[in-house]
Amino acid sequence: MSNVFEVRQGTSPVILAFPHTGTIVPDAIRARLNDNGRILADTDWHIYELYDGLLDNVTTVRATFHRYVIDANRDPEGASLYPGQNTTGLVPETDFDGKAIWKDGEAPTEADIAARLRDFHAPYHAALAAEIARVKAIHGVAVLYDCHSIRSHIPFLFEGKLPDFNIGTDMGKTCHPAIEAAAVEVAAKAEGYTSVLNGRFKGGWTTRHYGKPDTGVHAIQMELAQSTHLISETPPFAYEPTKAEQLRTHLKILLQRIGQIAPGLKH
Repeated sequence: MSNVFEVRQGTSPVILAFPHTGTIVPDAIRARLNDNGRILADTDWHIYELYDGLLDNVTTVRATFHRYVIDANRDPEGASLYPGQNTTGLVPETDFDGKAIWKDGEAPTEADIAARLRDFHAPYHAALAAEIARVKAIHGVAVLYDCHSIRSHIPFLFEGKLPDFNIGTDMGKTCHPAIEAAAVEVAAKAEGYTSVLNGRFKGGWTTRHYGKPDTGVHAIQMELAQSTHLISETPPFAYEPTKAEQLRTHLKILLQRIGQIAPGLKH
């Protein structure tokens, strides 16, 4: 499959990554999904649209393939992000509700996973790494902001209702404290929204892999509750423009703050 990722190059020190907005599933793989899997429920619905135009000259790197093909935000070695907690793997066997997504006997084999790592996961991350290097060469620093969303109620993954803004920095390891503080402050001041730092979601593999502040590369993950911008968190997962515009106001402030902070972080 060609075009497994899309890149828009900009000159800002900030890079937006979108590993989970893609909905492309090659025919041979789609044929192995069961009816539940073909819903593609665990997509980060409309997140690319939500962030569009919020920061001038920002670079974006987006995976076009669905996470059921292979999850671009998981360790290629298959290590769990959250040991001891329910989660989904490099190639998920279930959806976020713990329900099977593959037809009986059609779950991906080790050979399938190896092929998908080669054809999907690796090219996406090669593109992302190249953009980080390019942006860092311009500014002496790069800030990777990993864009995500998830349903606000998923008992299989967490209890109760998820906060609206879920900021992940792997307990402060992946970015300068000023970036973390800016995210926390903007989210806390967003009237009518709830937020948490390093709660259920502490930053996925992308954030943890690239976020190495001592090298000039900072990374932060934002997991948004889908109730903040969707009409409903059930099919057809439609975008709610009025709610989304309200949310975009706060996201724009946050991205602009990060863009202003970044130049002062270069070595």
